[in-house]
Amino acid sequence: MVSLSLNMFWIVWVIVHRPAPTIFTDDWLSLHKLPLVSKDALPDPNTPQHSGNVVATSLYTDEFATAIATLGHSLNRVNTTSRRLMLYIPEQVTPRGLCIATATGFEPKPVQRIAPPNDGRDVYKHFVDQYTKLRLWELDQEGASQVVYLDADTLVMRNFDELFALPYNLGAVPDVYTNRKGFALQFNAGVLFLRPSTAVFRTILEKMPTAHYWHHEAEQALLNTFFAKDVVRLPYAYNANLAIKARSPRMWEGIKDEIRVIHYTMAKPFTGDNWRYVPMDELEENARRRGRRESGRFAEEMEMWAQAWRETYATYRQKLKSCMMLSNEPGLQKQ
Repeated sequence: MVSLSLNMFWIVWVIVHRPAPTIFTDDWLSLHKLPLVSKDALPDPNTPQHSGNVVATSLYTDEFATAIATLGHSLNRVNTTSRRLMLYIPEQVTPRGLCIATATGFEPKPVQRIAPPNDGRDVYKHFVDQYTKLRLWELDQEGASQVVYLDADTLVMRNFDELFALPYNLGAVPDVYTNRKGFALQFNAGVLFLRPSTAVFRTILEKMPTAHYWHHEAEQALLNTFFAKDVVRLPYAYNANLAIKARSPRMWEGIKDEIRVIHYTMAKPFTGDNWRYVPMDELEENARRRGRRESGRFAEEMEMWAQAWRETYATYRQKLKSCMMLSNEPGLQKQ
């Protein structure tokens, strides 16, 4: 009887905990060498881009200021001509942080923070400000007709202007987890293509209190619920989440030469332990030190960021140094 009960328990456990279904396995193999984007579909680099094209990012605390400066420089390297906007929360960002973040080309746009439901009790601590990202949909008021959003912890490797020609309201890359979820159907909100609409923004806020979603993942879970039937899947190369490399090194190798944007999800090259601020003159070594962890799994990607920061500092040294003369008290910058 005991043996039968144990067998039944084991069968039930296996059914409940079996890996989530996926369209491919972790030992994925490349079956072709086709280019990611047809050359005939790429925009002419000599043709002025549509004035409504915007690349946006967001700054909620100073800890990500140097990351955004580096992101801005990486955009300069790939010759994107789109307007750049950085959403920031004035009460939480210092004049110094704002100066650093905008030193390489982002135009600051102050926005009012959107508080998480239930005073943030159900949200992971590092996601408590993320609902403010929803204000991207208000950028139609700034003349934006299509927006590519990049989290501060991203680095642009290749031009992605082809995204601006998408006819859809939202495009995003499927998320990847190192646990049993694996390669998920839900999308990661660290890189988004969207068509801003204040009317849509108001609808999202209106539906937020009654929508059924996992509050721990904040705006990402809400957007996955709101756009579940509408979002178009973008290739992994547009949001090369480090979790892809951790989950399937072969998949990472398969997309490596086509990567448009690296997303530093599992390791931040610009923060220390416990999200500690890292001074500008220590950022290169900090990135390399973090790259040596976990047997050097992300050493190459950390070196890419370190080199990008090195170029950023060399190019904008005087401007960045002058930023350090400004106040480090939040809320004092002119709006």
